[in-house]
Formats: sequence, structure tokens, C-alpha cells
Amino acid sequence: MIVIEIPPNANCETVEMRIFHDLGPPRPVSRVRLEREPGVSQWYEVTGWTVAGSAQPALAQHVDDSGEGVALLIYGGDAGLRLRPSGSQAPWQLDQPEQWGLSFILTSDAADVEFTAPAQETS
Repeated sequence: MIVIEIPPNANCETVEMRIFHDLGPPRPVSRVRLEREPGVSQWYEVTGWTVAGSAQPALAQHVDDSGEGVALLIYGGDAGLRLRPSGSQAPWQLDQPEQWGLSFILTSDAADVEFTAPAQETS
């Protein structure tokens, strides 16, 4: 079970308790493809965001989406997710005009998610 509850914060909208039934383990995510403008799909870098104002990994997990079937839930810190245009060199900060926050993202298309490559073990 995944519980998302986002308190009032400067990054994104508040979310009262939302509960999702997880169907697999979480995986770190680096980018998502979204339509910020109707009909214009673009890739955006994504990170989790905390109320303390720091970045942490964003995660994606398959969930049962209340009658809609299986979806990918992308979620982050206690202040949601922070997004920026793919390739941006701007640091993750609230005062960056090209960045914005979302509480979480639900998508039914795994092709819209780019997972972070697992770390290579060295011997």
C-alpha cells in the first residue's frame, strides 16, 4: 500500500490522504513525458521534493488505479515532485521559473517514463 499525503508547501498543491494498492516494487525515475500544453508532449526531468527544500529520488510503482486498471504512480518526497525541461542545467530550486511542482503523476503508458539506470557494481 502506498499512502500519499502532501501538506501545504511552496512546491505543489496539498493532497489529502490518497491510498494506492501497489502491484510491484518502486523504481527510481529520471524523466517523464507529459503534455503541459494540449497536443504537445515533451520530456521533463523529475525529482522528489521535500518540505525542507531539497531534492530526493522520484519513484514509480505499478498500482491498481481504482477501476481504471494498472497504472504507474510517480511520486517523490513529502512535498511531491519537481519537474524541469529535459536537459536543463538549472539547479533544483523553487525560484527557478522553468521548474514547477506536482503532487504525483499517474500514467497508464510506461513508455512515458524513463527509469534511472541501476548503479553498476564494481569488484
